[in-house]
Amino acid sequence: MPNLNLGPWVLVLATLLMLGCAQSEPTAATPTTNIGTSTPFTTTAPPDFQVGGVWQPAPSTSWQWQLNDLPIDHSVAAEMYDIDLFDNDAATVAALHAEGRIAICYVNAGGWENWRPDAGRFPDSVIGSNLDDWEGERWLDIRRIDVLGPIMETRMDACLAKGFDGIEPDNVDGFLNGTGFPLTYDDQIGYNIWLAETAHGRGLSIGLKNDMDQIPDLLPYFDWAQNEECFEFQECETLLPFIEAGKAVFNVEYSQETSQFCTQAKALGFNSMKKNLNLDAWQEPCR
Repeated sequence: MPNLNLGPWVLVLATLLMLGCAQSEPTAATPTTNIGTSTPFTTTAPPDFQVGGVWQPAPSTSWQWQLNDLPIDHSVAAEMYDIDLFDNDAATVAALHAEGRIAICYVNAGGWENWRPDAGRFPDSVIGSNLDDWEGERWLDIRRIDVLGPIMETRMDACLAKGFDGIEPDNVDGFLNGTGFPLTYDDQIGYNIWLAETAHGRGLSIGLKNDMDQIPDLLPYFDWAQNEECFEFQECETLLPFIEAGKAVFNVEYSQETSQFCTQAKALGFNSMKKNLNLDAWQEPCR
């Protein structure tokens, strides 16, 4: 064979191979979006509940919670929008996605609302006492998963069909309230775990709304926590297991000024903000 001088060509070939390999490797830290913040989205499954594709927010994820004063205000610099299932269509969710945002589906899982289009599906036997200060809302008998299960599954399917990434189930602490039913701690645990498993089975992320007394038992099943007024009632320490597990805590205060809670909220690692009680578009975030 002739004695070819391949030295330069070997170097070129090796360089091209190295570049090709580098381009084929995924970059784990690449953010999905950056809407006014350096915090990336994460789309990894929650560590204690391995379901592919379920969104688990980074602890510092920015957010907006708007259930009234429609249409949705897109001017808020937030990575996650929590909006109502029934009041928003697939186009609204698609528009949020087009902006690089996560869309969370608000569903009342523990209370009956007389204005909802599926209100007639709930038999009188599972509708209990009025929710304090909320006209048209009554507690549900969460022991009756045989009755409530198909209704809640239909709602989750609607969330999925509209393109939502996750679900915020409200009023999942009835055992602490005067529901009209003799609900126990274990009744609530069973129902809340059922909600989490049912959501995850559809690839939906799910947050634990309030129900702070049961966090030690429910932490492995939920991807994040959502809380109202823990600073007002001086009970925020109960949410720390979520932070310690690397899971986000979303907190809203209504009556306190941001100067009264934001410093502590940031120290705890919470995503806190002040909102109007009617949950319109206005917000004053701590971060």
